[in-house]
Amino acid sequence: MQYRTNKSGEKWSVLGYGCMRFTKNGTAIDLDKAEQELMEAFRLGVNYYDTAYIYQGSEEALGKIVEKNGIRDQICIATKLPHYLLKDRKKAEEMLQTQLKRLRTDYIDNYLMHMLTDVDTWKHLEENGVKDFLEKKKAEGVIKNIGFSFHGNTDAFLKILDAYDWDFCQIQYNYIDEISQAGRTGLEAAQKKGIPVIIMEPLRGGKLADVPEEAKRMIGDYANKLSHVPAADTSNQEEAMSSGTYTAAKMGLRWLYDQPGVTVVLSGMNSLEMVQENVKTAAESLPGCMSDDERALVEQVKAIIQKNTRVGCTGCRYCMPCPAGIDIPATFFSWNTLASEGKKTARAEYLRTSAMATNTVPPSKCVGCGKCEKICPQKLPIRTLLKEADHELRPFYLRAVEPLIKKLMRR
Repeated sequence: MQYRTNKSGEKWSVLGYGCMRFTKNGTAIDLDKAEQELMEAFRLGVNYYDTAYIYQGSEEALGKIVEKNGIRDQICIATKLPHYLLKDRKKAEEMLQTQLKRLRTDYIDNYLMHMLTDVDTWKHLEENGVKDFLEKKKAEGVIKNIGFSFHGNTDAFLKILDAYDWDFCQIQYNYIDEISQAGRTGLEAAQKKGIPVIIMEPLRGGKLADVPEEAKRMIGDYANKLSHVPAADTSNQEEAMSSGTYTAAKMGLRWLYDQPGVTVVLSGMNSLEMVQENVKTAAESLPGCMSDDERALVEQVKAIIQKNTRVGCTGCRYCMPCPAGIDIPATFFSWNTLASEGKKTARAEYLRTSAMATNTVPPSKCVGCGKCEKICPQKLPIRTLLKEADHELRPFYLRAVEPLIKKLMRR
């Protein structure tokens, strides 16, 4: 296993265990199965374990497994404070004490503000004493590192990054999300500031492990090519020998490890085989590990996944800021996700990046000024497209609850 050093000199495994997807029997976590898989990861060198207050049963399960096996002082536990459920600092204290009890510990290594979407939300938390609360707990040793997880647009991420001296951050990032959410721009900005970046959704909930058939054939062809590398070809020999079974999942993880700004990649592993495969990939994948051919393969697979897009938006953000307050690139990215991953995923993406952001408005609020169309490099009919995106992304029930969501996020 490889490790990265954080700002305090602690070492985190480059592969982290995402505890949101523990296998369940009905509504209850299968604790025996979770223990087998988690302890296999631990034996193979994984020391970073991520959970959250709102992951049903996850904190309790992790706490029981860690206590039973006596490994608390050998691992890093990351969990999250759901700021959107807070009313005041007193509630933050109550939630933290609940989490400590669930996790059966007296300290939390990495404590994140869960799902920040814009800098106004963080400023509101500061005004309500949450920053002071976090710093007090850090001074007391109850929290070691203060960070945030993020779902929003690149501009918002950059502002949050500059709003506080964060110990680390967590972003959704993969080869499909390269220009959405925090994106590569956000990753590299955090790297420049020396802020460790934890990656969530590296395979978009498994969707990048189960790619379209055309993409599977291309990946299979590449795997066959690796297996027939001549022994004298030292430039590719090591890659061929260590590759084992080259899969879509392996490709997606290697794309992340190829980038030096990536500190830890979280994987929601729920089989021993998945644990073992991901550990092997993490162990052999250094920054700069991908060949030009492999990077080209990623782009080809990405094109196949995205070929049924609704709109040819590149995410350049020339159209921003929108005078009306619409996040145009985020809206179009969510709309394109509808074609490749279905309504449920697309609408969830819209909720995270637009509906939950306090400083944006829905695409239906377009005033038709046309400013965006004048500067769009792709010459897209943005005003017309926003209407179509609004119709597909915002069914009547989402329209009804969106104002309530924004009100909750402003609390």
